[in-house]
Amino acid sequence: MISRTQAAWAARSMSAVDTETPVDPDSTIAARNSPYHKTTLDNGIRIVTGPMSGVRSASLIFYFNVGSRFERPGVAGVSHFLEHMMFKGTERRPDPIMISEEIEEVGGGLNAATGRESTSYWCKVPSTHTAMAFDVMADMLRGSVLSETEMTKERKVIFEEIRSVQDIPEELVHDLTDELVWGDDPLGREIAGSEATVGSISREAMLDFWTRNYGPERLVVAAGGDIDHGEIVRLTEAAFGDLERREDRADQYTPVTVTQDAPRVRIVNRPTEQAHLCLSLPAVSYRDERRYAQSTVDSILSSGMSSRLFQEIREKRGLVYSVFGYFRSYEDVGQGVVYAGCDLDRVHEATGAILGELRKLRDVRVSDEEIIRNRELRKGRLLMGLEDSRSVASWVGSQEATFGEIKTPEEVMDEIDAVSAEDVQALARDLFRDDRLNLVVIGPYDDPAPFEQSLTFGT
Repeated sequence: MISRTQAAWAARSMSAVDTETPVDPDSTIAARNSPYHKTTLDNGIRIVTGPMSGVRSASLIFYFNVGSRFERPGVAGVSHFLEHMMFKGTERRPDPIMISEEIEEVGGGLNAATGRESTSYWCKVPSTHTAMAFDVMADMLRGSVLSETEMTKERKVIFEEIRSVQDIPEELVHDLTDELVWGDDPLGREIAGSEATVGSISREAMLDFWTRNYGPERLVVAAGGDIDHGEIVRLTEAAFGDLERREDRADQYTPVTVTQDAPRVRIVNRPTEQAHLCLSLPAVSYRDERRYAQSTVDSILSSGMSSRLFQEIREKRGLVYSVFGYFRSYEDVGQGVVYAGCDLDRVHEATGAILGELRKLRDVRVSDEEIIRNRELRKGRLLMGLEDSRSVASWVGSQEATFGEIKTPEEVMDEIDAVSAEDVQALARDLFRDDRLNLVVIGPYDDPAPFEQSLTFGT
């Protein structure tokens, strides 16, 4: 015997298969002759797709524009906790294993991820099972029961997840870097929260967060692979078309203003075999027109074994086994980080070498030859990265969720080609400043003074 809710869901699912309502595509995408498609439902849900020929899979990603920086301090970690709970049973699939089995028994896979500004749920299946996969994911996102029993069990799992980072210095150093750079702002908190906050999140608090923040205006449904745009629109309309907008109730974040005016150091004394360090600084947001120049800086420093950090610090000097950098951008601000793991006695030499590479980008114009090589590297990786249906779903979905528009690979490659050596140097001069430097070191050290004295780009 099925409940009234189950019957209504079945009716919606059936209408999704049978309805032949014409789809009204986004006119701006059509005008650009883009290979992608976009439709916006009356309640604000955006559906974006990237059909592919020659593949037999379909990938679905459901993006919600809400993450850990939207959380109130008392429920820090609720976004991540809620993401876990979406897999823990629904009215129609009360046993959590029913969710994973339905996808995996056809060879598919599913998972989710929580960030600071978004939460995403995805699955990939043979394209003959697209409708089934959509039904499973939609059931999770609409029908999860948030069982108290499952919450108690999953809370313990998240505690172990939080503790595991504490035991791995090469991971912990990145969390401590966020904390040092952003302080008490939610950007400085761990996405998973703390044991104290996760331990205090009630079912009512989670349900309240879910109800307020998973509204249609924040949802992007993305699909890639052997899919039909019209079918994805009809499935979305059937499953989510009745959702009401929640803008007036949804949580918002407070934009960050960078006020740092002096270098900062944090030493964490641990009996490690290696020193683990992160050198970091504030950077530009993804709304900044210089984001492509920032991506070029990132690539020059850290893309592959031919990158400057790898070649100079590992290959030529033999200072480290692992060294890499990355830039992380948010809507209002960004952050650049370089990580290295090195011999305990060479930590100051490694730090100085990293600062030297950043200073070189700031003070010495990148050659035209290196700019051209870097452009080709980035464009090649971009194109090769779009050979999989999940990658295409991510390409269209993340752009729509982040920017509200979808560029084609060719349009992005044009942006990459437009970045000049002068653009790179100008941005490096803006970013690489003594007063914005931050250094976190984990190792058997207790005196920050030597690190503070050496934390400078010099002249």
